[in-house]
Amino acid sequence: MIKIVIAEDQRMMLGALGSLLSLEEDMEVVGKASNGEEAISLVQKFNPDILIMDIEMPLKTGLEAAEELRGFGCKIIILTTFARTGYFQRALKAGVRGYLLKDSPSEELASSIRSVMEGQRIFAPELMDDMFADENPLTDREKEVLELVADGKNTKEIAEELSIKTGTVRNYISTILDKLEVTNRIEAITQSKEKGWFK
Repeated sequence: MIKIVIAEDQRMMLGALGSLLSLEEDMEVVGKASNGEEAISLVQKFNPDILIMDIEMPLKTGLEAAEELRGFGCKIIILTTFARTGYFQRALKAGVRGYLLKDSPSEELASSIRSVMEGQRIFAPELMDDMFADENPLTDREKEVLELVADGKNTKEIAEELSIKTGTVRNYISTILDKLEVTNRIEAITQSKEKGWFK
């Protein structure tokens, strides 16, 4: 019997997933969580074979929970509406075994769980296509600067926080705009959010 924990903050979706998987003869849903923190404690309590998790949840996101549970022995499948390359790359680094989209057919979920149990990795095909097209071109320092811009900090505040000169911050911002092929800071932030590049 495959023991499963599901983490999903939308109650109706959580209930539907639980009911759906309980119909499978070889699967048992042992726990349901509505946020990332609950997911971690249920995994520690029940030691399931599989954890199915959404990404955007309260307290801890699915990606944060996956990073925390890395090496725990439970295989993680992300089930989300977000086909964002940045999220996918982060999920891969966290050792996630599957990344599926919520608009996939329901029978695909059960077969993906079985495949993951057999040691395979299952990823939505559209993510594999985007993966190679959408690498984040920014260096770690440029990412740091852009995240501070997104936090609403001005050039002087960023310079103070990173212990660099304001001119250097301006140079970084100019390079960021060039690399992302955008004309202003807001477009740079929007693009990075859409691609899931922010932490």
